[in-house]
Amino acid sequence: MAAPIIEPEPAAVLSTAVVRAAQLLDLSQAELARTLGVSRASISRLHAGRYRIDRAGKQWEMALLVVRLFRSLAAIVGTGPELAEWLRSPNEALGGAPIELIASAEGLVRTVDYLDAARARV
Repeated sequence: MAAPIIEPEPAAVLSTAVVRAAQLLDLSQAELARTLGVSRASISRLHAGRYRIDRAGKQWEMALLVVRLFRSLAAIVGTGPELAEWLRSPNEALGGAPIELIASAEGLVRTVDYLDAARARV
C-alpha cells in the first residue's frame, strides 16, 4: 500500500518562502515587517517558525508580492549580492530606491510590475 500523499499547507509554504526571499534580498526584519504591514514581533516569530502568514489578511497578498519581487529580480540579476544592491540603489524609472518604495503597497506593486516588464525583455 502506497503512503498517503501529504499536501503542504499553503500558509506554511508562503511563510517559508517570504522569509527566504527576504533573506536573499537582505531585508531586515524591520523592513519586512513594514512591507508586509505586520509588527516586528510577528516577523521575529515568522523567522523562528512560530508564526504563519494569515491567508485571510492583506499580509498574504503582500507576502506573495515580496516572493514575486524576489523571483523576478533573481531572474534578471541572479541570486548574489546584486539583489540587495539593486534594491537599495536609486532607480530613475521607479522614482526612488526600491527599498523605500516597497514600504507601501502601491510602491511594492509598482516595483513588481517594473521587474515583470523588465523580465519579459530578458
